[in-house]
Amino acid sequence: MAELPVRFEDVVAATERIAPYLARTPLYEYPGLSKLLGFPYYLKHENHQPVGAFKVRGGINLMSQMNEEEKARGVICATRGNHGQSVAYAAKLFGVQAYIVVPEGNNPEKNAAMEDLGAELVVHGRDFQEAVLKAEAMKAEHGYRYIHSANEPALIAGVGTYALEIFESLDVIDVIIVPIGLGSGISGVCIVAKKLSPHTRIIGVQAEKAPAVYLSWREKRVATTESADTIADGLATRVPAAMTLDIINRYVDDIVLLTEQEIIDGVGLLLRETHNLAEGAGAASTAAAFKLRGKLKGKRVVGILSGGNIDRATLRTVLETSRF
Repeated sequence: MAELPVRFEDVVAATERIAPYLARTPLYEYPGLSKLLGFPYYLKHENHQPVGAFKVRGGINLMSQMNEEEKARGVICATRGNHGQSVAYAAKLFGVQAYIVVPEGNNPEKNAAMEDLGAELVVHGRDFQEAVLKAEAMKAEHGYRYIHSANEPALIAGVGTYALEIFESLDVIDVIIVPIGLGSGISGVCIVAKKLSPHTRIIGVQAEKAPAVYLSWREKRVATTESADTIADGLATRVPAAMTLDIINRYVDDIVLLTEQEIIDGVGLLLRETHNLAEGAGAASTAAAFKLRGKLKGKRVVGILSGGNIDRATLRTVLETSRF
């Protein structure tokens, strides 16, 4: 079996790099939520990051290691929002020009946040995958440093730092539930968990309408989908990433699919029980915990609230249709 591109030691090193720029995020247990689920349930609040999502850890870790020539060329990425905000935030921090490609109809509030951080926005394509192709073409044309949202060891090591914080806070963890878009977050969790707590089960979460990673993991091949039309834009990917898929195939114990209603209910449940706003992907772990509550009874479970960047239109849908 080939050596992994990211080691536990890389996560530890990333912790030292990002510490001057980011505070540790809280890990809370909410009694009402644990009571409803039927087991101790802890939320890792990556929605409390300065860009509202976990990916900023990876952006800072990567850009802190770029040389001056790379910084002068500028960086480019494709995103539905959180990866782009991470890149834009880190670019501003280190004096780098960022170019960010988003698909048509992207979350307007995430778009505005990236522009407010100084990034130049390019709108192209019907979905994330078409935005990726545009970003790759611009990289080839202009020589920008392309930052893939998953196939980047420095990003995976950076986001893995939140898993390190979890294990520093809790001595025993039976299960960690992690949303999967392209898989940088769950890959970081796997690398840390398998080093510090091999018995901990890692459960991923995808949307039924965007199941490419689930299908690839289940069938042990690269599976793509024609669409990824889910309310959870952080989960809306059609094509898996090679680097993270390899880690997922090796270490993830299970992947759960959620309906759109279950995702909406997860957002509503977190709002009711914790008074936190979660985007669809950020609520996916809690929605999965509720779906699996019978199987998880008696376990100590951590859910990753990966982001809180929900737009007002989606929040209105949640308030009108959530069953919580």
